[in-house]
This record gives sequence, structure tokens and C-alpha cells, in this order.
Amino acid sequence: MKQQEMKDKVVLVTGSSRGVGAALALAFADKGANVVVNYSQSQQLAEEIVKKIRKKNVEALMIKADVVEYSQVSKMVEDAISTFGKIDILVNNAGYYEDSTVWKMSDETWDKVININLKGTFNCTKAVTNHMRKQEYGRIINISSVVGQVGIFGTSNYSASKAGIFGLTKSVAKEVVRKGITVNTLALGYFDGGMLRRLPEQAQDMILKQIPMGRFGKLEEVCDMVLFIASEKASYLTGQIIHLNGGYYM
Repeated sequence: MKQQEMKDKVVLVTGSSRGVGAALALAFADKGANVVVNYSQSQQLAEEIVKKIRKKNVEALMIKADVVEYSQVSKMVEDAISTFGKIDILVNNAGYYEDSTVWKMSDETWDKVININLKGTFNCTKAVTNHMRKQEYGRIINISSVVGQVGIFGTSNYSASKAGIFGLTKSVAKEVVRKGITVNTLALGYFDGGMLRRLPEQAQDMILKQIPMGRFGKLEEVCDMVLFIASEKASYLTGQIIHLNGGYYM
């Protein structure tokens, strides 16, 4: 992809103060896009990402918003449009996990994971859709997980939330395609720098042995794929679940 291929585009990346989201925000900035950095907890981390983005000679807007609360999401979208005049690309990246076997899982644990991962994706998608429909252009990219395909012990809430994103993607894609909007999901395997490193070392070793490619993914590989999905080269791609997992399907 050319250096300024995203010049003058405006991208909103949810959960972009750290991990995969931060890497995506910086990758879009590298390609010339103006970036809305969303966070819900650490203002300091978000500020650091904004500083890095601005050093790339593009604009950045930092907005605190809980994706679970539609009123906050709606205001975030309004503020972004007020600042930049539009939103071209939405990356639904904000995510959360809290593991437990189903017989021990509390209602609160179930609800929190489902709300952040699935309802949050719905809220942000809903909030940008009317704007994108009016401008007759948009790219909505959802970040999901291989866990939503295969299921992992102790992750019924996380698996359900990530599998739900698959169905949401396919339905919304059909609803908005005639308005020049594409909707796709990138289902990630295990990547160095994401949630993987929060797992115990023994669990990481077990996962690594099950990946046919013999290594964890790199954040730049996620960025390259998201940038492609957001580009004009992928204008005929919609309603798809794209698997980036090194062959890990169990």
C-alpha cells in the first residue's frame, strides 16, 4: 500500500489506547489518515498514542467513551464528525475477556463480556451507519477471534460474544451494501502484543504447540490486513469473516 493511500480519510478505532487498537491507529496514521482514538480507562495511554499520531503529520482526536453506553458512543461519533466533517472507516476493536467455567460464571461476568464485545460493536456500528449512508461510503471492520469459531474451555461468554459478531457482520453488510458501505470481520488467532500476553506462560506454550505455523502472529500482520480491507482494493469485499490465525482451528 502506498504511503499516503489513506490521505484525508478519517478512521475511528475503538479501544485504541493500547494493544491491537493502538497499533491499528498508528498504522492508519502512517498511511495519511486522521484518527479518532477512543479509550474508556487510561487517558495517559491514549494521550501517548495521540502524540505519536500527530508526529506523523496527521490529525488525531482523543475521545473517552464506553462502547456499552449508546449515548456516549453517539456523542463520540458526533464529536468526530464535528471535528473532521466525516467518518470513513470504523474499526470495532474494543474488547474484554473474563474467563470462567459456565457453572461458576456470574451474571455480571457474562453480561460484561457480552456487552463490551458484542453490544459495543452493535452500538458503534449503529452510530456511524446513518452518517455513512448519507455520504454513501464507509468501511466497517470488526475485530473478532478464532475463539468464536472453536470455543475454548472457560470462555463461553467470550466465545459467544465473538461468534455473535460473525452474524452481526453478515446481516449488517446486506443492509448497507447499496449505500457504498462494506462490513467485514477479521477473526484473529493468537498475536504477540494483544491479549495473549495476559495469559499464564504455561497456557501460552500450550497454544503455541497447536498453531500449525509454529509461531504467534505479529501486530503488523493484523495492521496490514485491516488496511487492505479498508482500502479501495477491497471495495467488492463485504459480509466476510477473514481468518488470520496461522492455521489454528483445532
